[in-house]
Amino acid sequence: MTGIPSADFAGRIARSFERQAAMRLIGAELTRVSHGTVEIELPFDDKLTQQHGFLHAGVISAALDTACGYAAYSVIDADASILTIEFKVNLMSPGRGERFLFRGEVTKPGSNIIVADGRGYAISDGPAKLIASMTGTMMVVRGREDIAE
Repeated sequence: MTGIPSADFAGRIARSFERQAAMRLIGAELTRVSHGTVEIELPFDDKLTQQHGFLHAGVISAALDTACGYAAYSVIDADASILTIEFKVNLMSPGRGERFLFRGEVTKPGSNIIVADGRGYAISDGPAKLIASMTGTMMVVRGREDIAE
């Protein structure tokens, strides 16, 4: 990891996550923040399922995007922010579990563009099951009044 995090990157991420109405709506919790890695957990809720009772792909994608975005946010300067500019999600197994874990990790830090990879896991009895992967590209944003911490 070559990015140097700001002194309070974990606090910045926690404050930003609290402002994410979409994550609040789905019941997501920020559970781990470290340099280059962020984890978000989500309990199963029938309201977040598709017609077969599996966690909806849109919910999975949103949680993976958020985890990857905050992983990128952890390696940038304090006066900058992050916006996702592209991502691809592979759905590997039905989203069936009691809880879900979404981990984002910076793959390639950069001063303008950061690439992060994410993994989504279903958690029940037994080992966690990989249900989705994501690769995302994030743009570092500086000097915009409408985009701040």
